[in-house]
Amino acid sequence: MTDTNVNQDQTTTPRADRQTPLDQGGPAPEHHDFLREMVQQDLAEGRVTEVVTRFPPEPNGYLHIGHAKSIYLNFGIARQFGGRCNLRMDDTNPAKEDVEYVDAIMADVKWLIAGWADHCLALKPVGRTPEERDIEGRRDFYLAPVMPGQGRDGAWEPFYASDYFEPLYEYALELIRKGKAYVCDHTPEEVDRMRGAPHHPGQESAYRNRSVAENLDLFERMRAGEFPDGARTLRAKIDMSSPNVWLRDPVLYRIRHAPHHHTGDRWCIYPMYDFAHGLSDYIEGVTHSLCTLEFEVHRPLYEWILEALDLPRAHPRQREFARLNMTHTVMSKRKLLRLVQEGHVQGWDDPRMPTIAGMRRRGYPAEAIRDFCERIRVGKRENMVQVQLLEHCVREDLNRRAPRAFAVLRPLRVVIENYPEGQVEDIEAVNNPEDAAMGTRLVPFSRVIYIEQDDFREVPPPKYYRLSPGKEVRLRYAYLITCTEVVKDPETGEVTEVRAHYDPATRGGDTPDGRKVKATLHWVSAAHAVDAEVRLYDTLFQVEDPEDVPEGEDFTSSLNPRSLEILRGCKLEPSLAMAAPGDRYQFERLGYFYVDPDDSRPGAPVFNRTVTLKDSWARIQKKQGQG
Repeated sequence: MTDTNVNQDQTTTPRADRQTPLDQGGPAPEHHDFLREMVQQDLAEGRVTEVVTRFPPEPNGYLHIGHAKSIYLNFGIARQFGGRCNLRMDDTNPAKEDVEYVDAIMADVKWLIAGWADHCLALKPVGRTPEERDIEGRRDFYLAPVMPGQGRDGAWEPFYASDYFEPLYEYALELIRKGKAYVCDHTPEEVDRMRGAPHHPGQESAYRNRSVAENLDLFERMRAGEFPDGARTLRAKIDMSSPNVWLRDPVLYRIRHAPHHHTGDRWCIYPMYDFAHGLSDYIEGVTHSLCTLEFEVHRPLYEWILEALDLPRAHPRQREFARLNMTHTVMSKRKLLRLVQEGHVQGWDDPRMPTIAGMRRRGYPAEAIRDFCERIRVGKRENMVQVQLLEHCVREDLNRRAPRAFAVLRPLRVVIENYPEGQVEDIEAVNNPEDAAMGTRLVPFSRVIYIEQDDFREVPPPKYYRLSPGKEVRLRYAYLITCTEVVKDPETGEVTEVRAHYDPATRGGDTPDGRKVKATLHWVSAAHAVDAEVRLYDTLFQVEDPEDVPEGEDFTSSLNPRSLEILRGCKLEPSLAMAAPGDRYQFERLGYFYVDPDDSRPGAPVFNRTVTLKDSWARIQKKQGQG
């Protein structure tokens, strides 16, 4: 699930031993939004002495770009205020969770915060569970974190809500003893029906007034496995006439005889999210629990549970922010799982997916994703963000860092007839015009080269300035050439080769006589070309809102049939033979590309197109401004 108090009595990590943003090359920038104002006020008033946030995804799928916003917010606040952010698996539902997802979440979070907020990442030693202690005669449970540089040389792991099953069970018993919880025998369907509607009071359970002794006995027998799934639940005893339906005796525990990925077969009763949420925050010493807006109506229950138990330490504070909605994609993990299971994509890390793993494999830099999250900021109102803004952030980042290279994706053979046979020249090319420190490279030039098929037209349309019969063009960093002849397949009529002449006086692309040439083409020497597979990715859905479909259809009807095009036999400059998995390049005139970390092999590279060169965000911004 996408959502995130420590006082003097709590066992906390000493601030002097903790890394601060100053250890990461300077102080964290001062951001301002309503959540940070709340944190600042809590510090100023002494309600908290340090800031502890948390990122608690449910391990039932891979993280997506919406989770990236939550990661950026929670770790960003921890970073700004010199605090920590606990990474916790919200694993209270054994039916949908898996170790694969836990591992993927860990990898995604560490990748996204690396070099930025990894000093704020709070974990725990493997197997450690909350410590039980006495504070002024009251029972308390607390689990201290391990921070970077403090015992992190051994085995460590994220926090797990399932590590709190025993304390949560004890807290449930305490609610029963206080007369604030009871065992109910109604079926789930009956409970839903009896809850009522916001403007109509609900119907009390027939079992609401069981004695404390009977409730304790039944709940202990529930834990012992005496009853089948769905036979009984533990419910909070609050107010069946509350206008907030979440306070109408919500279910706290249900019976589920299913193995759990982390606890095995030790439990057959599992806490509901609303019960585990606030108490998990409390056990970890979280000060600020930041959730998406759908949890706003749950906040009164979050606070009721903490207050009903008379806990000895300061309570965490829940506040909500608007979740991220983005065009041309879906954010529901249930729907993303369908895409995987039904074979619409090739896995959770398919580069077309909005998952962090998919974006990483596509070549999106973590810095660009964080820049995107910074630009969209934090608000209280739901809105739709254009995917073009994310692509714009990626382009800006890669424009600064990616070395340039020549690659011809759909090759057309060009023979320069007046160039000496057997001669090879090394042409000097700039690696990145945005960064002179990246220097230059030598690219071989010879009599036979490849250009893009789209860069030649036998019968050019109006205002077509690229190569055509009799037309002169510039070869990037090399020479000016003029098309003199076209060779076609005698059966299909398809152009298979272009013959041309070059001007030896134009080496480097300059014209001594000052004549103007309107088109500059990229090229690759045929004798030195490296063959490669290139995968061209587009948006997974062809409409902005995949949820907006005609009656009787679902979101899959909007899938983009051209979201992936695989090109084989592409011709690349020879320097790319050494490209390693994870390397990024700008293929001049084509876009930014990433060496696939899974499918590339020595001598057989595979490149994923990260994003095209064309940036439509400025046009969208202008249109929105006019609107």
